[in-house]
Amino acid sequence: MHLPLDSDLLRMFLVVADTGNVTRAAADVGRTQSAVSLQVKRLEENIGKPLFARGPRGVTLTESGVQLLPYARRIVGLMDETTAAMRRKPLDGLVRIGIPEEYGHTVLPRALAAFAESQPSVDVTVLCGYTAQQMDALDNDLLDLAVVFDWGAQTSGEVLFIDPTVWVTSSVHRLHERDPVPIAIYGRSNWCRDFAIRSLEQHSLPYRIAYSCDTSGGLKIAVTAGLGIAPLSRSNIPPDCRELTLEDGFPPIDSSRVVLRRNAHHSSPAVESMADVIRSAFRPISQTGLRSA
Repeated sequence: MHLPLDSDLLRMFLVVADTGNVTRAAADVGRTQSAVSLQVKRLEENIGKPLFARGPRGVTLTESGVQLLPYARRIVGLMDETTAAMRRKPLDGLVRIGIPEEYGHTVLPRALAAFAESQPSVDVTVLCGYTAQQMDALDNDLLDLAVVFDWGAQTSGEVLFIDPTVWVTSSVHRLHERDPVPIAIYGRSNWCRDFAIRSLEQHSLPYRIAYSCDTSGGLKIAVTAGLGIAPLSRSNIPPDCRELTLEDGFPPIDSSRVVLRRNAHHSSPAVESMADVIRSAFRPISQTGLRSA
């Protein structure tokens, strides 16, 4: 009957496998050669198979040793990771984060919930708002981290991914075929004037403002209800709606970057841990080429 594998024996097995020599392995771990040989022998007895072939210049792995090697690395690595996690001090304090409304229902809720569950001693506050609001909050020390949009490559920070803004129409209502085309825009936004409306004017597309609001959710309602076409992030297009392309006569609006900005005057281990969580939350999107705005 084979005995359970001992992690210490597996660790010694890896040292010998990596050095290819029992004497060098003993020197690396500060043990005698006989002690190392005894541990290897005990592991071989537990497994019931020889793991090394001894030769005049050292040892080489047998077929069984080669088979065991990746498992031993995983087991030892997991043991080291577990030990480090158990010794790590729990985080505490306050983390203030700003997020765009567009990600408030998709990417970030799961990440924030997972962080709150794993770090129960950290108080998390969230400001869900538009970019100008969050930038102002950062400048006034009201936020530690903010996920914002940068349309002109002017904002410093860590780029999480690129998410172009495009004109979006309802597949059912086909509002883009009307003349003038009804549009839905943000009511209090210089961006709409400087980017969205300008993109229409530069292509001599007649339009009328049919709907205005202050949220991306409102713009999506306008599109799906057939009240107007709207500027939305490519990854934020509602069901039964589609992007208007150059083939439809509509240009892209911008190539905005989604940027993680930090408070230059305040940081902490909890803030850095939250930054890691946010970065990880966006990684699958950036790797697949999808983009949320």
